[in-house]
Amino acid sequence: MRCPWLRVILAAALLPAGAIQVVGSEAGADDLFAALARVGASVERYFDRAQSIICIETVRLQSLGLDLGGDGGLSRQLSYELRVAWEPPPAGGPPAATVLRQLIKVNGRAPRAKDEPGCMDPKAVSPEPLAMFLPAEQQDYVFTLAGRGKVHGRPTVMIDYRSRQAGPVKVSWRKECFSIELPGRARGRVWIDADTDEVLRLDEHLSGMFDVTLPPEHRTPGGPASVTVERLDSSIVYRPVIFREPDETVMLPRSIDTLTIVRNSGVPRRRTNQTFSNYQRFVTMGRVVQDE
Repeated sequence: MRCPWLRVILAAALLPAGAIQVVGSEAGADDLFAALARVGASVERYFDRAQSIICIETVRLQSLGLDLGGDGGLSRQLSYELRVAWEPPPAGGPPAATVLRQLIKVNGRAPRAKDEPGCMDPKAVSPEPLAMFLPAEQQDYVFTLAGRGKVHGRPTVMIDYRSRQAGPVKVSWRKECFSIELPGRARGRVWIDADTDEVLRLDEHLSGMFDVTLPPEHRTPGGPASVTVERLDSSIVYRPVIFREPDETVMLPRSIDTLTIVRNSGVPRRRTNQTFSNYQRFVTMGRVVQDE
């Protein structure tokens, strides 16, 4: 029997306000607190600038075989106009950073009225990945200094992180699609430019394998009673984008690569590749300036 198609979502578990938790010696903790304060301020500056920038996001979805190579199955390409919003929520509080998408192409053609979002298509509104480093969000994670490194030849400070607390697993359905949310089950590493405090790379993965029981009303006859989320690996790489008149360089996403492996799902192994191009900046009087 054909199994449902699945989307897996990682998110931070929401915790009461509290202190940031770090791991290491006293001197190392001081260095880490200082680095987190700097990257938090850098991310705030980034969101403030990114609100005036739009780009084209190209998303390629591919099903994989046992060797994690293409299996000739699912293949889908989407293009979106993408921008970042950073606005206070309706109920008040700190601004929330979100990614906003408008679909402009499906497999190279303009979208038709009958084109419905695929089960694994990106959502029209989704959290901005760097929001976890905002000062108000850092309390949801445990941070550890991981040493020094390099990204594209640039010296970096590496920081490992994990969620402080796991939240309840949530399963939601839309027709033949279902989503699993695994809040608080992320581990990862961030590479921060040693000179500018900008994020150059962000890798994240599941903290373990998870079995998720499917509600009886959504199981297919003879199908599995549960699925196993085995892997959810992602890697985001950033690049400097130069704008002119006025001159400005902004560190913006270059690509996101995601590998998902879920046993007993409609597509048990899949890769998603997102690339970002044609950055344009809106400046005063509605003028648009393209990147170089």
